[in-house]
Amino acid sequence: MSKPIYQNLFKPLNLKGLRLKNRITMAPLYLGYAAEGGRMSPLLLHHYHEMAKSGASMIMVENATVTANGSGSPRTIRCDHSRYLKGLETLADAIHRGKSRAGLQINHAGRFAYVSEPVAPSAVPTFGRTPRALTKREITTIQKQFAKAALRVKKAGFDLVELHGGTGYLLAQFVSPRTNKRSDSYGGQIENRIKFPLEVLKRVKDAVGDFPVGYRFLVNEWLPDGLKENESIFLAKRLEQEGIAYISAMGGTYESFFLPEIVTKAKRVGYMVSLAAAVKKNVRIPVIAAGRISTPLKAESILREKKADLIGLARMLWVDPEWPQKARKGEDRSITKCSPKCDACFQLVMKGKPAYCPRWAKDRRTTYQGLFQ
Repeated sequence: MSKPIYQNLFKPLNLKGLRLKNRITMAPLYLGYAAEGGRMSPLLLHHYHEMAKSGASMIMVENATVTANGSGSPRTIRCDHSRYLKGLETLADAIHRGKSRAGLQINHAGRFAYVSEPVAPSAVPTFGRTPRALTKREITTIQKQFAKAALRVKKAGFDLVELHGGTGYLLAQFVSPRTNKRSDSYGGQIENRIKFPLEVLKRVKDAVGDFPVGYRFLVNEWLPDGLKENESIFLAKRLEQEGIAYISAMGGTYESFFLPEIVTKAKRVGYMVSLAAAVKKNVRIPVIAAGRISTPLKAESILREKKADLIGLARMLWVDPEWPQKARKGEDRSITKCSPKCDACFQLVMKGKPAYCPRWAKDRRTTYQGLFQ
């Protein structure tokens, strides 16, 4: 194989004993491809096999729920019972057959759960609903559910598991001063607010042993009264101390994503890279940068300037699965890019339909639509 044009982008990396063949990863991306009830579907398996064949070193599957009451949608992958184990095995196998490392992200949506009575650290309203504040007993139960789900991920044959501490979901809700108004040992100062995710991590690590555990990390909520770097970095340092394998940095929540200034920000190339750089300055473990990293040149510069150790591609890889091969050959101009002016995929997901990109070739679109259940 010829020498790649971008040297940093194609250097291997050791992740807690797990060898990654290059620095390109797929960041978790919800597209609504699971079957109703969160089971595997032909479309989901096809999609992740295609992503794995791209040449990316690691594919992180999005948002599998640790409990039915914490699911974000009817098509959110389920990881809360052994009945889902066989399906998860087929998913891990589909990725491995594509010659990539397979990871699964586990989550509790908290106040954003698609249920009649969502729960959260505190009864802080969101989108016209007010969640019920969790009791300490329920907090312990959810921690155990994370641990059991992580063990299922390992048993299913995945190479690693990721805790979803981003997007304003439950782990992040405890850390945020905006959504955590508790007066007990889980609320108040940042030292108390990070207690829940750290206890989740401990239970998970106790359950899975030396199996690598990563963390999707909310650096900044992009809200005036929300979590900001001065406090989130405190959690990053503690996660490192407790043996987290890597931190995957991101910004924003469902309550900030649609603000005009954030919509504008999200159209810029590398709009979340500064968040990864802020974390990397404070930890020694690998940090993943994401956020519209549309070109190999941009990705290479992020690695060269030590703003991150790995590149997370979500829609960029989904729009053009040949991104890594084209990068290796220096064929940047032939990459099909995700347009910042287009939100067709998002609109489809919101309507419960399979996401597809208008820039896809007709045959690929037909394949995806034909597999949808």
